[in-house]
Amino acid sequence: MNYEPVIGLEVHAQLKTKTKAFCSCPNVFGENPNDQVCPVCLGMPGVLPVLNEKAVELAIRAGIALNCKIADSTKFDRKNYFYPDLPKGYQISQFDQPICGPGHLTIQGKKVRINRAHLEEDAGKLVHAGADGLHGSDYSLVDYNRSGVPLLEIVTEPDIESADLARDYLTELRNILRYLEVCDGNLEEGSFRCDANVSVRPVGATELGTKTEIKNMNSFRSVQKAINSEIERQIKILESGGKITQESRLWDDNSQTTHSMRSKEEAHDYRYFPEPDLVPLQISPERIEAIASSMPELPEARRQRYLAAGLSEEYAVILTESKEKSDFFDQTLALGTPALAASGILINDTEKILRDNNLDFSQARFTAQNIKDVVDATASGQVGSTAVKNKILPRLITEGGNVTEIIEKEGLAQISDESAIKQHVEEILARSQEQVESYRSGKTKVRQFFFGEVMKATRGKANPKVINELLDQLLPEPEQRQ
Repeated sequence: MNYEPVIGLEVHAQLKTKTKAFCSCPNVFGENPNDQVCPVCLGMPGVLPVLNEKAVELAIRAGIALNCKIADSTKFDRKNYFYPDLPKGYQISQFDQPICGPGHLTIQGKKVRINRAHLEEDAGKLVHAGADGLHGSDYSLVDYNRSGVPLLEIVTEPDIESADLARDYLTELRNILRYLEVCDGNLEEGSFRCDANVSVRPVGATELGTKTEIKNMNSFRSVQKAINSEIERQIKILESGGKITQESRLWDDNSQTTHSMRSKEEAHDYRYFPEPDLVPLQISPERIEAIASSMPELPEARRQRYLAAGLSEEYAVILTESKEKSDFFDQTLALGTPALAASGILINDTEKILRDNNLDFSQARFTAQNIKDVVDATASGQVGSTAVKNKILPRLITEGGNVTEIIEKEGLAQISDESAIKQHVEEILARSQEQVESYRSGKTKVRQFFFGEVMKATRGKANPKVINELLDQLLPEPEQRQ
């Protein structure tokens, strides 16, 4: 029997607020354990939460970008469960009235429906004593710094048909949240986390199979591998006559397999009820419109603009991978730099130099004006492409500076004077009669020898275009081509 996977994703995105969701503790990663806590986020008796207005604004921004209906009235609920990283014994979340209702995100031409996006608070973090953090721990420590950090949970419908589509959805979603400055999207720090609900069913069936939830995936590559592994596991069970158990499973990167964590809870297991310490929230159409009008241009809109400017789809996708890179590219365009030339430098040459120097794009010290000056200098023949790649760009990226000054200081100016180059060409042809005769006999590859000799004589500074034009003039046409 042939099976098809059915996948839904739940993303928890930490919101970029200065303080936590319901108290004034700093929302900062990496501080000493339990330094950023107070009676409110520790769940002490008698304390009262106060809603963070900025968290509400960021949730609305995300909802608008995801084509969601923004609720005019929303409320908070208590989600009750007992775990060491949850000091109150419940989590303030949203159940039946989420702030963002149905929406969608189009990936690879497919509309992935979004069921809801709701606000809630994060739990603390358990630090296990075991070597691998999963098995064999004698004890665990708990850090409550993360407790109370505002989260936006974004839940899709089971519309995703493959692990590849899941990866692409997550990549685009994180990109959007970063453009909006809603979430920094850092998987390593846990500010963007994903759980995958996976089931399989016979091809053509309409009824959903029993799903399992996969947790503990810390990269998009892990998500892709975990989903594929779980699909394979479920198919093997069904083909052997077994049944799938609804449960939560952990992904183990070392063994590249999932293993059982606990049985999966249903909504009624959490005993939701309205949060008595927070009043329902009313959101006016004027507030939503004001937030919508302040939205930045999103990745898809930028990709379409770059395609219209003549870029390939591949280049448009690469340039919009980060808002920082896309903003920089737009700055070069605003200076009048040709789009194709600027994109080639940023994608091909710059990326290689950054990799070679273990740098991120944010650490590059060049400016948009530098890129324009490099393009202009190359187009005018002032400098050659080899000097740009090997000398000028590495210097600009690691140190910054002025293009003209670097060219002058390093002696990189290209020789474009035809008479000066012609003298070298004539001398080389005169002393290379054997090679000239080979060329005349049809061995056209010898032409590259003459080109190389001219470059050697000019220390690589001769303009290649001028060299080729002179060779066309001075080198007799061969009798036959080989």
